[in-house]
This record gives sequence, structure tokens and C-alpha cells, in this order.
Amino acid sequence: MLKIYYFLIALAVIGLIIIIFLAWSTIKGAPWSPTSKEKILKILTMASIKPNEIVYDLGCGDGRVLIMAAKHFNARAIGIEIDPIRFLWCKFRIRLLGLGDKVQVIYGDFFSKNLSNADIIICYLLQNTNDKLQAKLQAELHPQAKVISNKFVFSDLHLICEDDKLEIYAYDMTFQNS
Repeated sequence: MLKIYYFLIALAVIGLIIIIFLAWSTIKGAPWSPTSKEKILKILTMASIKPNEIVYDLGCGDGRVLIMAAKHFNARAIGIEIDPIRFLWCKFRIRLLGLGDKVQVIYGDFFSKNLSNADIIICYLLQNTNDKLQAKLQAELHPQAKVISNKFVFSDLHLICEDDKLEIYAYDMTFQNS
């Protein structure tokens, strides 16, 4: 009977930890919502990635955008993930696929990371997070950099292309850093 009691306590603690991590990632960026491979391909195509360009995925989740950018577009991909469980899963997947030379995953809050070396930023965040992120992108990105947002817009960035049906928005940093 005592073993069942300890098992239930352990299960409750694990559940609580998972809930805390999910809530934390939602507060800091967005809840994890995986994007389909077809939509990722459209996002990466809209980005017009050239070989060896540096592509960031802010809130990279399980790394699916990073993996496709590296495998199909020969990009150098960098993901930033605040959820430790997804961060570890992403690192595992990249190692398993042998992409460690092309893909890097950083644990932490993308608001505290320097993004100035990015050629392309990809994000699937919430509208209020995009609103907060906008000033950081304007301050840090070089004028030729592009930002591709899944679902939510950046009101003050220069829109260059959009897919209304899929809700994908592409921006460049023209007029931002001059």
C-alpha cells in the first residue's frame, strides 16, 4: 500500500513539473503547436534560403523546421527553445539524424539571445509575443535579413510576401536599420 502511495505522489510531481514547463513556455512565447511538413516547406520556400544562410527558429519545439532547413535547403539552422523537455528532444533528434554540423539548438529565452547574425528568422508565436519581439528584431537584424511568421503578423515590419490561405507572412528589414 505504501508503494502505491509513493508512486501516486511521484506521478503527481511529474505531472506538476510538466504543467509548469508548458505554462512557462506559453507565458514566454507560445504553447507548442507543431506545424505540418507541407506548411514548413512553404515557409522555407517563401524565405528564399540560400545555401549556408543562418536560419533561426524562435521557439523551435521538436526541431522540425531546423531539420528541414538543413536537409532540404542546406542552411545553417539555429533553434532557441525555452522548454527543457522539447529542447532535449530536439537535441536528440538532431543527433539521431546526424545533423549536428548544420543544426544548433540553444536552451533559453530568445529575448535574451543575440540574433544579429541571422539571415532569416522563422517564428510561430502569439500576437502579443510578436508585438514584443518586433523592436528586438528591428534593433538587431541586418537590413537584408528576413522574418517569416506563421499565423501572426508584425505590424511595423516591411511585408514583402504573404499567403493568406496558410497565414504565412514574410518581411524584410528594409527601412528598419537606416
